Amino acid sequence: MKHSVPVSGKEASPEVVQDLPRLMNRLQGDNEPFVLATVVRTISVTAAKAGAKAVIDRNGDIVGGWIGGGCARSAVIKAAKSAFEDGQTRLISLQPADLLAEIGVEAGEEREGIQFARNMCPSQGTMDIFIEPVLPRPSLVIYGASPVAVALASQAPSIGFDLIFCAPSEELSVFSGAGKRAEGFDSPVRSNGQIYSIISTQGRGDLAALKAALLTDARHIGFVGSRRKITALKAKLREEGVADQTLDRIKGPAGLDLGAIAPEEIALSILAELLMIRRSGHRQTNIHHV
Repeated sequence: MKHSVPVSGKEASPEVVQDLPRLMNRLQGDNEPFVLATVVRTISVTAAKAGAKAVIDRNGDIVGGWIGGGCARSAVIKAAKSAFEDGQTRLISLQPADLLAEIGVEAGEEREGIQFARNMCPSQGTMDIFIEPVLPRPSLVIYGASPVAVALASQAPSIGFDLIFCAPSEELSVFSGAGKRAEGFDSPVRSNGQIYSIISTQGRGDLAALKAALLTDARHIGFVGSRRKITALKAKLREEGVADQTLDRIKGPAGLDLGAIAPEEIALSILAELLMIRRSGHRQTNIHHV
């Protein structure tokens, strides 16, 4: 699971081991992604022992804790960077070359969910390290202030979405819940987590909202409206020079075909679709979200 580059500008500074809970709480409060690496097993002589932990930021820097010296550090950081990219937990087993040969695996190979790496330190011990990404909550950007948009704003937080409202200033008052507010559709949308966008403008700024959504790196852009209307809007955007490949990012009508009629039902069908997209490929993955 990929995510956008953090935009808070806050840098985590290295902290001693006993301050890990405070460090993680601060990163979560800043909505910053990080990886928690935990030594779960050691055999023979190793610098770190089971239970040792380290926090790694998205730049690949260990900003708190300790899981051993250079022998473990490179393998752990490599695994952490992969975890940031796909959002998946992983278990790495750092072993000396002779033990890898004994079980018939090569360094870098994965078998039964375990990724093997070579321990080149003189100690020649074995360390198993669990890599766990802790990622920001995804953001749902709602363009427009229609009844469906209001229903989405009411329902989306219950399944883990943070909200960003984009609508004309005089219409933003319809959203009473928590969320960021942007007047109009020109303000840049930023989030440390994945972005999902739904355009529910009902004729009030359809093209402007679509253009704004296409400027983001949203994983999904859904339009609430008929296929005929979506086709017509895409045709107008195409006339303005928007490439077909870009227009293909717009999906609609938004939501699963559940026979929804009322705004609350349509919102539910949209959230069901977003949940399906969000969880695709990760049904067997244990991912923590802030």
